[in-house]
Amino acid sequence: MHKVLVVDDDKVLQQSVKDALEYHSFNVDVADNGKEAVNTVYREKYDLVVMDVNMPEMNGLEALVEMKKHDPTLIVIILTAYSNVSDAVKAVKEGAYNYLEKPISSENLVALIKRALKARSLVETTAFSAPTLSLGGESSDDQFVGQSNEMKKVFNIISKLAQVSTPVLIRGESGTGKELVAKAIHYNGPRKDEKFVTINCGAIPDNLIESELFGHEKGAFTGADSRKIGKFQYADGGTLFLDEIGDISQQMQVKLLRALQEQTFSPVGSNREVKVDVRIIAASHKPFEEMIKKGTFREDLFYRLNVLPVYLPPLRERVLDIPILMDYYVQYFNNVHNLNIRGFSPDATEVMKKYRWPGNIRELRNVIEHCFIMESGDEVSLSSLPRQVLDPKHQVKEDSEDERSDFIDIQGIKNSILDESSTKALDDYTFQFASKGEGNTVKLDFQNAKEQFEKEFIIQALKLHKGRINQTALNANIPKKTLLRKIEKYEISPKEYY
Repeated sequence: MHKVLVVDDDKVLQQSVKDALEYHSFNVDVADNGKEAVNTVYREKYDLVVMDVNMPEMNGLEALVEMKKHDPTLIVIILTAYSNVSDAVKAVKEGAYNYLEKPISSENLVALIKRALKARSLVETTAFSAPTLSLGGESSDDQFVGQSNEMKKVFNIISKLAQVSTPVLIRGESGTGKELVAKAIHYNGPRKDEKFVTINCGAIPDNLIESELFGHEKGAFTGADSRKIGKFQYADGGTLFLDEIGDISQQMQVKLLRALQEQTFSPVGSNREVKVDVRIIAASHKPFEEMIKKGTFREDLFYRLNVLPVYLPPLRERVLDIPILMDYYVQYFNNVHNLNIRGFSPDATEVMKKYRWPGNIRELRNVIEHCFIMESGDEVSLSSLPRQVLDPKHQVKEDSEDERSDFIDIQGIKNSILDESSTKALDDYTFQFASKGEGNTVKLDFQNAKEQFEKEFIIQALKLHKGRINQTALNANIPKKTLLRKIEKYEISPKEYY
């Protein structure tokens, strides 16, 4: 059940909106002004806020800004009188999903809320869906999937990009969900009611790509029996998603750059110029920096697209998310195949977490479906896993050579630190590498000792640098990616050391 906060100083309207939403099975709380609403949002988790603009103590616009600082994913719908529509438009620019003019009908409000929740589900399912997921595809209504820091950053960037119209470049390996991110940006922004048009640049021959993008006149080339509207013109007012943009020729790169800069183009075989308003979202797995050095991709086009890039990490860098994704697909394939498999056995789960996943989420989905076909019991066992997943050479090593930690005398570290306050931060260091075994023997466990040291080292480093990740990584000589992975592994919260 979705949780909604209704904010309005007009008690009659507040109650009528509350009644209408509760009739449609929403869980509804109320607040009388913006200040009360902000405090409520800080205390409770809401899926959506319906809020008036003109209120005492703190108006709706001010409250919106504070709410979005606290939770960028929160959906806010603004209610406004006809005379204050300009305020509502400003609210949309500040991050509100949309607005409704008073008097409002319960049907229009409920319809808008359902559209907003559906749009947000695209963001939430980015962590576990394949790039080809459609708007009506699988989604999780209540779970914010993707607990790794990498995916939380992606969610935050999507929220920011949805509110602007700048070009976007989505980068990541095949199977990481690039098209879904593009849809999430489109359907959570001001163009959400317009077309979302996709073209796979790598699947169209060079001699046809210009016609596909810009259209052509009748007789422009052999086979052009009639006039054709291109994808740019067809997507006018909406979003054009250029998948695998790294595959287009240099000649097309020049024409595409002009269309991006001037929002105009000429169809093939025509002298007329067509003006369009299209947002461009591009995606590719190609190494653009290397292509620019080799001269195969234009630097000016790259920087035109790469204003605020989105990088989708491969699944092997999101180990924390793998069990969550597995649980999702177990439930999904149980429904598809009418089965009742409880999940994966512990040893099968460990193998799944260590596998490199070169095909990323798309491969994970296929492997789990394979397991469902092969498994005869109520739990996926090792014997049901495909051969390539079980092969040790396809598994991620826990630590690479440059990430291994050597033992260091902690007193030596203390003595080398001149700052008294910094020395005090290390006083509670508790690392132990040995324990007493049976018969008063000394028991050593290298793996356990190494993990103890890593955890303690990271905690002390975070304390010294007040929980700041960048400074900790720099001054403790730990690669930032390694630091973030270890923080996740040992469930350390940097905020505790601010």
